[in-house]
Amino acid sequence: MLPDRSRRDLRLDSGRVTAVAPPGELPAGKSELDLSGYLLLPAPAEPHAHLDKAGTWDLADAPPCDLPSAVSAWRRYAEYVTEDDVRTRARRTLDDMLANGVTAVRTHADVLPGADPLRGLRALVGLREELRGRLDLQVAVLHTDAPDEVLCQAAELGVDLLGGCPHLSVDPAAAIDRVLRLAERYGVGVDLHADENLSPSATDLRLLADAVRRRGFAGPVTAGHCVSLGATDPQDAMRVAKETAQAGIGVVTLPITNLYLQGRDHPTRTPRGLTAVRTLLDAGVTLAAGGDNIRDPFNPVGRADPLETAGLLVTAGHLTLEEAVHAVTNGSRAVLGMPAAGPQEGAVADLLAVRAGSLSEALGAACPDRIVFKAGRIISRTTVVREFFEVDDGHVGDIAAKQ
Repeated sequence: MLPDRSRRDLRLDSGRVTAVAPPGELPAGKSELDLSGYLLLPAPAEPHAHLDKAGTWDLADAPPCDLPSAVSAWRRYAEYVTEDDVRTRARRTLDDMLANGVTAVRTHADVLPGADPLRGLRALVGLREELRGRLDLQVAVLHTDAPDEVLCQAAELGVDLLGGCPHLSVDPAAAIDRVLRLAERYGVGVDLHADENLSPSATDLRLLADAVRRRGFAGPVTAGHCVSLGATDPQDAMRVAKETAQAGIGVVTLPITNLYLQGRDHPTRTPRGLTAVRTLLDAGVTLAAGGDNIRDPFNPVGRADPLETAGLLVTAGHLTLEEAVHAVTNGSRAVLGMPAAGPQEGAVADLLAVRAGSLSEALGAACPDRIVFKAGRIISRTTVVREFFEVDDGHVGDIAAKQ
């Protein structure tokens, strides 16, 4: 079943959907798969992950906290992070993402403290090659004010994008100009953490849009978080959103982490901490949505599941089901510079079949029973077995005691 609840047969060939027709109208193929009971969607893409941090909540001893406290907790733990540690945790998280339907990921990787600051980056660049063909992985270097020399070394390692956090820099405008200058030198894209706070006066996104236009920067540019836009006067927010669209900047909203970190100093009338998703869409900005942090000091929960992200966009961002699914699928692929996927003729055959009868059920139940296609080939299948038993008071207690 397709998202519009129509039933169709698909033919997949050479990594593309080559035909879509009513049931029974396509000639038999070399192999066939019956997807009765499944909803067929474009495979999700994860546009903003932190694989080097994933799975460290129980290790880093981080209390429930706001963004500055989470940063401090991570920096303390990062002293002990090794290349093998990053590789192991990142691979486990990527496997979870893949099982949930993700076929493309962009991860940020910190410039770490110590004598070997790029150890995490090396681990992720290595995984990018290891998983090629199963999952497309992009790596962005994340820093606050790392020296040019370190960023140049990161570029030489083969990162796909240069990143940063201008709002944490002494001079945000200079930080933005510097990353664009270095990205031009090395021919890579830019993906910045922008305005990750609730101050209406935050300026990262405005400065980035202005710098991109002023420099004529031709590479891909992404701004993540953009929380302050959601706290801005509606007219000002629309003006910034239009400037963002004109500059060709994609925006990634990250609901789960921003809902967790933002607004802790507002015990009542707590702001949601999301960017202005409706304003961005109305202005024509390419909007993506990601899971961000997964069980680390910045967010103790998270399932590595884009359907969780989409559900939060519906409840906290007031997007429609269709808009939310697009944000985690082809909206995210667009931000990653990838062509559209999905059950449409001519689209890339990166597909997710999830056991559900509608978009509402897919997002609400988020059933883990899923089949994942990459370029027309099955690369992951999860089957859920659900059993119910007659209650026998004489044995249920015994079984529980043995457990």
